[in-house]
Amino acid sequence: MAHLNWGILGASNFAMRDMAPAIHAAKGARLAGLATSDLRKAEGFQAFAPDLKTYDSYDGLLADSQIDAVYVPLPNHLHLEWSLKALAAGKHVLCEKPMTLHAAEYDELIAASAQSGLLAAEAYMIVHHPQFIRARDLLQSGAIGKLVHVDATFSYFNDDAANIRNSPQKGGGGLRDIGVYTFGGARFVTGQEPVSIPYANLRFENDVDVFAQVAAIFPDFTYAATVSMRMFPRQEMVFHGDKGILRLHCPFNANTFDVAELTLENNGRKVVSERWPGFNQYVKQVENFGDAVQNGADYPCPLSFSRGTQHMIDMVFEAGPRP
Repeated sequence: MAHLNWGILGASNFAMRDMAPAIHAAKGARLAGLATSDLRKAEGFQAFAPDLKTYDSYDGLLADSQIDAVYVPLPNHLHLEWSLKALAAGKHVLCEKPMTLHAAEYDELIAASAQSGLLAAEAYMIVHHPQFIRARDLLQSGAIGKLVHVDATFSYFNDDAANIRNSPQKGGGGLRDIGVYTFGGARFVTGQEPVSIPYANLRFENDVDVFAQVAAIFPDFTYAATVSMRMFPRQEMVFHGDKGILRLHCPFNANTFDVAELTLENNGRKVVSERWPGFNQYVKQVENFGDAVQNGADYPCPLSFSRGTQHMIDMVFEAGPRP
């Protein structure tokens, strides 16, 4: 096929602001359909995709044989259900994180994807960004010597009770929303998995985690992370070795929070400083997805990787105090 026809299940604000324009802009992709019960919400999408077809139900979009792939930006507790329904309907699936609420639930997704022969993946955009690819290559080539410790911080302030991130019924909470980045980012760059979580200081409000201070032990390094939905916005990752330090500034929301930047210091002097002021990781994510579907290319974020991140989140919840 010349391109993938994409449909979106739900007219979320994030879909309209980021992912729908990315699908529209990506090579080999066409934004073809949107399912929403409120057609007024479709107007923002049709402003840049005037030929967009609308459906008044998610099932209606899935029943359309002209739709090849679906993007699922629904609330967290609906991700697994509609990803499985989309696969059963013969559609490739790109679903927002977290794709499931527990690591074991990935097994059903992995089996359904394999049985259908369709690609299913979590919309984990940072592994498509050259900042993370460069960081992985530098670290694994020995640019900072032996890795000793990793620090990760991601925070923002959101105390809106009506927001789905603050809803326990909808799978809200900071770890599932942004902990996936602090945990998965370390796993991607280092290629290692956590052995244990010796410390997890979690604070809950309305049965939703709003602050997490976490210590983890990996095979070859220690790890510390702070994740919060109740702090001033900050995001950074630092990989500290015995021969140098690798810093990632704005590692998660490139071009929204700030410009993505990587700095490598060795022996007290900066030897590498790179910035990516115009790179759109959402567009690249869609293009990589299409390349995997149409050309058989390896997808940078397979379900097995996403399962590993969710497993680490599960470990933290098990190690921390209950609400």
